[in-house]
Amino acid sequence: MEYSPARPPSPVRSKVFAACVMLSLWVYMLYCCAGYCSTAPGFAAGRVADYLDPPVKTSSRDLLNNENEEWDDARAEDATPPGSVNGTGTESKKLPRAIIIGVKKGGTRALLEFLRVHPDIRAVGAEPHFFDRNYDKGLEWYRDLMPKTLEGQITMEKTPSYFVTKEVPARIYTMSKATKLIVVVRDPVTRAISDYTQTRSKKPDIPSFESLTFKNRTLDLIDTTWSALQIGMYARHLERWLQFFPMEQILFVSGEGLISDPAGEMARVQDFLGLRRVVTQKHFHFNPAKGFPCLKRPEGNSKPHCLGKTKGRTHPNIEARVVQSLRNFYRPYNKKFYRMTGHDFGWDSQPDGE
Repeated sequence: MEYSPARPPSPVRSKVFAACVMLSLWVYMLYCCAGYCSTAPGFAAGRVADYLDPPVKTSSRDLLNNENEEWDDARAEDATPPGSVNGTGTESKKLPRAIIIGVKKGGTRALLEFLRVHPDIRAVGAEPHFFDRNYDKGLEWYRDLMPKTLEGQITMEKTPSYFVTKEVPARIYTMSKATKLIVVVRDPVTRAISDYTQTRSKKPDIPSFESLTFKNRTLDLIDTTWSALQIGMYARHLERWLQFFPMEQILFVSGEGLISDPAGEMARVQDFLGLRRVVTQKHFHFNPAKGFPCLKRPEGNSKPHCLGKTKGRTHPNIEARVVQSLRNFYRPYNKKFYRMTGHDFGWDSQPDGE
């Protein structure tokens, strides 16, 4: 019996077999990839609007943050607060019932973070700038920026430039004439120097504070076109707001008080908002090295969280004569502001050069 060797497979059959194997491998890989992607963490489509523009991490750092960490405002505003005192029902996004409208470098970030400890307050971490820069985007765009709240919780935001922007009072009134407004004010001279210090940290080559202060230094003529000085003319700005909102709908918080007596200022704010006094002295720890109060969780033993390095910058030394010129300039505005608000903030009793 003769032996006949096996006939090799035809080239066509080999190619077909190889193609089937490759196709099977591709199908298997696609299946595995699809399964992985479906379980990978990601943003739901509806969450994109929770962020101002694309996801943003602001450069400022907040009171509740460890010093070595950057504060993520988008993450913060999404965080669910501890159990609500009064909130019930289904969460939904609502337009703010209260707004911190000013002022820049007055202590608005500190106040906002103190308030966010309260379980019945939900606030946007980043500044929306809706009523001054993004008004053309409409109220639904604005609403979509807000965190979800339960019935009984208060939605809030803060944008310090609102107080000095002419169009804003009418725009907020159009949204809701019942909106409660909070203004954090500070000695206008110290505030202007703080404003300048912040700008210089970003633009080290700007002119000196002294040269920006005067139109004519020989005549002691203050340059009121410089925004750092304009902001401190509180009485002039307040007059615009009183054309739309009664005084009892506006609360003025002392920026100095937020440092020296944060619990006392917070008691006034919580009363103004119609809330229980949940945030009290037990939430604060004063850090003498920083010169600012730090927040702590009274029920825990964790280290208090303090202001980051971008807060409490060291001010440059300003000539005493320049400081005195500014005190003289602001004095009539301060006195009018004291009369309008019914409260003497004591700025005119500051010693020269402070």
